[in-house]
Amino acid sequence: MPLPLYPRFVSLLGAACGAIAAPVLAQTDPAMPVVEVVGTTPLPGIGVDRALLPYPVQTAGKAERERSGAANLSEYMAQNLTGVNVNEVQGSPFQNDLTFRGYRASPLLGAPQGISVFLDGIRINEAFGDVVNWDMLPEAAISSVMLVPGANPTYGLNALGGALAFRTRSGRTDPGFEAGLSLGSFGRKRIDLAYGGQFDGGWHAFVAGTRFAENGWRDHSDGRLGNVFAKLGRSIGGDSWSLALLQGSSTLVGNGLLPDDLYENRRRTVYTHPDRSRNRVQQLAFNAEHWLDKDTVVSTLVFGRKSRRATVNGDIHPAYEAYADACADGFDAAGAPRDDDCVDNAGNPLTRDAALGLAPGVLNQTRSRQSAYGFGLNLSRDSGIHKLSVGFAAERNRVRYAQTTEDAGFDASRGAVPFPGAAPALDAAVRGHAWNAGVYAADTLALSGSTHLTASARYNVAKVTNTLTDEDGVQPTESFRYTKLNPALGITHRLAGGWTLFANLARNTRVPTVIELGCADPEQPCALPTGLQADPFLEQVSSRTIEAGARFGDRKGALSVSAYQSSNRDDILFLRAGATQLGYFDNFERTRHRGIDLSAQRGFGRFAARLGYSYLEATYDAHGSLFAGERTVQVGPGTRIAGLPRHTVKLGLDWRPSAQWTIGADLVAVSSLVTQGNEDGLLEDPEDDEPLALGDAGIAGHALLALRASYKPSRQLEFYARVNNVLDRRYETYGVLAENLFPGGVLAQPALATEGAQDARFVAPGAPRSINVGMNFRF
Repeated sequence: MPLPLYPRFVSLLGAACGAIAAPVLAQTDPAMPVVEVVGTTPLPGIGVDRALLPYPVQTAGKAERERSGAANLSEYMAQNLTGVNVNEVQGSPFQNDLTFRGYRASPLLGAPQGISVFLDGIRINEAFGDVVNWDMLPEAAISSVMLVPGANPTYGLNALGGALAFRTRSGRTDPGFEAGLSLGSFGRKRIDLAYGGQFDGGWHAFVAGTRFAENGWRDHSDGRLGNVFAKLGRSIGGDSWSLALLQGSSTLVGNGLLPDDLYENRRRTVYTHPDRSRNRVQQLAFNAEHWLDKDTVVSTLVFGRKSRRATVNGDIHPAYEAYADACADGFDAAGAPRDDDCVDNAGNPLTRDAALGLAPGVLNQTRSRQSAYGFGLNLSRDSGIHKLSVGFAAERNRVRYAQTTEDAGFDASRGAVPFPGAAPALDAAVRGHAWNAGVYAADTLALSGSTHLTASARYNVAKVTNTLTDEDGVQPTESFRYTKLNPALGITHRLAGGWTLFANLARNTRVPTVIELGCADPEQPCALPTGLQADPFLEQVSSRTIEAGARFGDRKGALSVSAYQSSNRDDILFLRAGATQLGYFDNFERTRHRGIDLSAQRGFGRFAARLGYSYLEATYDAHGSLFAGERTVQVGPGTRIAGLPRHTVKLGLDWRPSAQWTIGADLVAVSSLVTQGNEDGLLEDPEDDEPLALGDAGIAGHALLALRASYKPSRQLEFYARVNNVLDRRYETYGVLAENLFPGGVLAQPALATEGAQDARFVAPGAPRSINVGMNFRF
């Protein structure tokens, strides 16, 4: 299949490439080549010159992240990595819904995950839902970040849109003591401590810790987290080993979306609360490298990881929401319903008194325990024309999950308060086991001095076993097995002027998660995202990526441009189950992500500039019916996927007026977003006797400016400040059409037509202006 072209952007990209490439080429120094070696598999090995890889890898070290002044890793990636965007659906800085080329790495249970995330070779997507808990990353211990695009098979399951790999520091690479302290708006406080040391006999040790707390910029959104990372190791000659321990905990609040009327009145308010998540993680990992000879190294990994998650969410009671909708016509003077659909669970007419007595709220609580144990082995060899890696990886997971509900009322702030004497009732539970194993090989072959061919493949085997418990008791155990061989093939060719052309074709897969298999029966639908009812078979998702582009780099600048298309087959989406407020997961025939990424960096004396531009066309590529908020949305080929901007521009400028001072500015601009539930251009589901409710409920584009400065009076001490959203722009990052049970902030009464629920657009409000100041000390 030929790579699609985008005529309306060809002239724009041509002008941009020419404008940036001209000064870069003028500064080219062929005698000073830039060589950056990066890994091609999750486990460390010999590595490959990044210029030889047939896809554009993005990397960032500790120094780059510190210069940005970003508050955390998610913020840094969103502002600096091309193709990365953030939806502030949860409203917490450590619970961001991150996307890359339209694929997600998110803490939201039930979201379709498409990016694999690794910490020192350990895949940290949790087994229950493949979610990524950004709050459990030991940021003070992170040495480097690497983002690999496309369906790269060597990174295993779930790397559909890309893989994100974090490496940690050690006493050998980072000796000395470091302390960082920052204070910011909304009561934010953070301290990072780290110490690394080298000792006699090749021993080395490293320990780092982080403590963070905030009041939050929205109401009822205080949060805190803390973690400790420790590593002990020894290096003798070329051989080395290390033992690393991670312990983390957090209590964070994600207050979610707001209906337009509440948002316009006061963007800091919340719809309902509480919305609290409590995470715990413990991880122990052993890594070792042994050189068989000067060209061959064997790397191994053995790990164990345990995590716990507890959530409590105050929501509208599903029965109350259904009755509020069914009884929209109200009741007559005698208390009888005017609508035949206004009935109770038994199908009897619902009286006015009974409707007023319904429990309007519910406290949903979940508890999950997960454990993972794994092993990996990788052999790398550099024989001159071949740079070969072969390996094996296996992982076993155990999941325990339970959800309870408790009847509640609402206080004046729309907080759910349990009824006196109410007790939590089990809604659903699951006990599951999953294991997966894969064997892979990758080789970069020098066809000539300027042309290299990269081929890789991985064979995966996975099995998921679930036992569900619901209101009817324990259900029969279900077990599903998946296998797939995924290949990739790419080529690079270096031109005489320093440019490199590249092209790559790759395929990868992900298997259904427990949450998807547990709600996959249209005859037994559930509530998104945590209900569990039944687990029929779902096909694994298969993604194919084709990408081509060009890049240039020297010691003064770099330029990369690429065009890509990723096609998903049997994507897993949430569909509506008939005329109900429930739904189920099912395979969707095809979705497609295609676009263009452009990135450039350039130094001009005391100035340094960078540019990132992304064009993304993420669409459905088949006909189907989606469950989107309160609507059943009919989609077809070309229908845009909600929440993803077509255009994203990232600009950065640094000025060093002296050796001590650095002053910079960052601008991030995104185009408009499609609102979930409005993908088809309708505001309501069509009725037989009513005209179509046409309308655009999209989220407007926005541009955010940030300013930063740092002062370094000595090599050991640095002071810095950063102002985000300098102009205090009001903006939104996501939207969904849903039913507002609190019109004007007051609970809708199902018995009164004048106070009924209203269809509304809910939005994820962006954070207002914030200031962060801090200091770093090293010796």
